[in-house]
Amino acid sequence: MAASTANVDEITAQLEDCLSKCGFEVSPLKVGWYNSLLPASFHLAYPDDTLAVVVLSTPSMFEQAFLPFMEERGYQGLSDPIDQCVKHQVSSAVSQCFPGQEVDVRYDYELLPSRKPKFLAQTAAHVSGAAFYYQKSDVIDQPWDEKKMFGVCVHPKFGGWFAIRALLVFGGVPVGSEMAQPVPPDCVPSREGRIQLLEGFNFHWQDWSYRNIVHPVQTYSQKQRDYFATPPAQRFALLKSWGFLPKETINLNQP
Repeated sequence: MAASTANVDEITAQLEDCLSKCGFEVSPLKVGWYNSLLPASFHLAYPDDTLAVVVLSTPSMFEQAFLPFMEERGYQGLSDPIDQCVKHQVSSAVSQCFPGQEVDVRYDYELLPSRKPKFLAQTAAHVSGAAFYYQKSDVIDQPWDEKKMFGVCVHPKFGGWFAIRALLVFGGVPVGSEMAQPVPPDCVPSREGRIQLLEGFNFHWQDWSYRNIVHPVQTYSQKQRDYFATPPAQRFALLKSWGFLPKETINLNQP
């Protein structure tokens, strides 16, 4: 029996209740919407009517989730601390909201054995209606000829000041036809704006100006900017300078 829209709303509301206070947003989608835009090698191996939910982090995640996570738990020096925090928050929410239910959780940093990503984050965000995925093909009379241009998502409220973190696939939850596919907000409708966005993202991403292509309601705090502006290999040293010690160091000091 197909799940009703009410069931989808209930699942989404449960996740929001757990995750929104930590600076995350969730948006539901059907697997078929996602698969229809991609070649077979990137398809999710689920029926088209299967429910999935994409999880985004907003600018407040850093202060509401990441810094408290560092304060309470520290970090392991084996993987990215932000990834560790996101995995903790999402897996805790899934365990709390859906105990005993099988949920296929895929994180943006995870790769398959083939080295392909476990899901294409920007495509998932686009088909869920959470953010518009602007690509080279969205520009009329492209000025770049054959030059490769990477696409980028823009959030209607946060512009580029957000990140796509995870995809949750509810394998046992088929969705009825009454769940209509949303249209993502076209925040950058003009050709000039789209050229500015894609050139900013591809050629000047370090200055972060592309993130302000729309007026955001919130941006990253200065501390968060300092963190993400620091090369990944040096972020552990930055965390130590903030007083956060890796778990291994803490454990060695314990009796």
